[in-house]
Amino acid sequence: MAPKKTAKKILIIDSNSEQSLKLSHQLEFIDYEPKVLSSPELLASMSDISEFRAIFVSNFHGIVAWAEKLASDNEKCPPLALLLGDQPADLSQDEIEAHFIGCLKTDLRYADLSDILHRAEVRGTAATKPNKEGSQNPELFRSLVGNSRAIVRVRKMIDQVAPTEATVLILGESGTGKEVVARNIHYYSNRRNKPFVPINCGAIPRELLESELFGHEKGSFTGAVGARQGRFELAEGGTIFLDEIGDMPLNMQVKLLRVIQERSFERVGSNKSMKSDVRIVAATHRDLEKLIEDGTFREDLYYRLNVFPVEMPPLNSRAEDLPLLVNELITRLEHEKKSSVRLTPAAMMALCNYDWPGNVRELANLMERMTILHPYGVVDVSDLPTKVAPHGRGQVVSEEAGDTDEAMPHVMAGMPAKALNNAPRLPRDGIDLKQHLTEIEISLIEQALDECSGVVAHAANRLKIRRTTLVEKMRKYSIQRPEEVS
Repeated sequence: MAPKKTAKKILIIDSNSEQSLKLSHQLEFIDYEPKVLSSPELLASMSDISEFRAIFVSNFHGIVAWAEKLASDNEKCPPLALLLGDQPADLSQDEIEAHFIGCLKTDLRYADLSDILHRAEVRGTAATKPNKEGSQNPELFRSLVGNSRAIVRVRKMIDQVAPTEATVLILGESGTGKEVVARNIHYYSNRRNKPFVPINCGAIPRELLESELFGHEKGSFTGAVGARQGRFELAEGGTIFLDEIGDMPLNMQVKLLRVIQERSFERVGSNKSMKSDVRIVAATHRDLEKLIEDGTFREDLYYRLNVFPVEMPPLNSRAEDLPLLVNELITRLEHEKKSSVRLTPAAMMALCNYDWPGNVRELANLMERMTILHPYGVVDVSDLPTKVAPHGRGQVVSEEAGDTDEAMPHVMAGMPAKALNNAPRLPRDGIDLKQHLTEIEISLIEQALDECSGVVAHAANRLKIRRTTLVEKMRKYSIQRPEEVS
């Protein structure tokens, strides 16, 4: 089962409704999803707290014992942050450091909240244990699914570079899955039990980027009310992912080059050098060689980053991977959203024929939209957006052979020949053919029963077999009709 999505949820435990409401609004403003409980006792009514990225709890008598019990009772207990009222905390510094990732005062500032959220991210990453040998984390393999030559080459390059300490530069259009590659490199490296810390160099204002990367000391600039760790400190021992490195300003490129060369840096406002044991993985959708010609990217930094380049192919160059990608995305949505869809052959052909300017990200968004519009239904070409299937709108393509044949020329027009070749490929490690064919048979029987509302006779007609044969196969594979499933 895919892991639960935990990136955006924060739990607030505070009897002060005014204070908790203010904190909730601040979290919502930066795209988090807060949930408020008025007392710690109400936490017992929640079946699973692992879905929260952090728990913000106001100080109360006995909070240390409560925090210890919470951690012992929950294997995946989120990190705790202490909310302080107007009164000073009756806890020692050692107690605070042992049980909490930080403290937030009543006059909460964005910098303080951001710092706590950074620490929660790193604590959660470090606490995540890798799967058992031989298993795969579904979150890591989005957009790396497929048998096309380009994506097979990417997977091979990840296998080769991950165990090394080489700096990696990932190139490719937006939405192709560059961060997925970076996370795979970290996951299969010797640093997998240490933090993976991403930062988008183009999304942070230039004047704040240095502080975000290297941290700052108290009073180093206006608004620096306390010392703060930067991303390089948070990633110590692990991997830092510098996304959109092509958008980094020149003055920061100089400082990053020094970090790569000397493996050390200074916080803003400090002259104390700090050692850095961090692997750097960078990514960009820009042409860095063109930026070098234009004078907006340093050539020496480019060669430092470009030790091991990995180029992610655009989705329109790997149309033969579409069916596998769609299946992977729908499977993930079934786990996360409790919904699913199936696509007719005509709809799948339309997806293969579309240009996908937004790449895998656009495909993932479309699949999620289809599960919302057609939960547990069958998506035909006429159900797809106009820009994806311009010839399919306004007409319903029947699954009877005659109607489908008439619609297919529109869908197939201009499609690469390789996308029409749906012959399965034999995996490199071989396959259990009997088990594979059994899984296909079970899947097709279940689809036929779903589409026929559980009427066995109609499902048998769809499968072109006798009703008694279908009943025998259902008994053999313990398949129930939809209305029989509790």
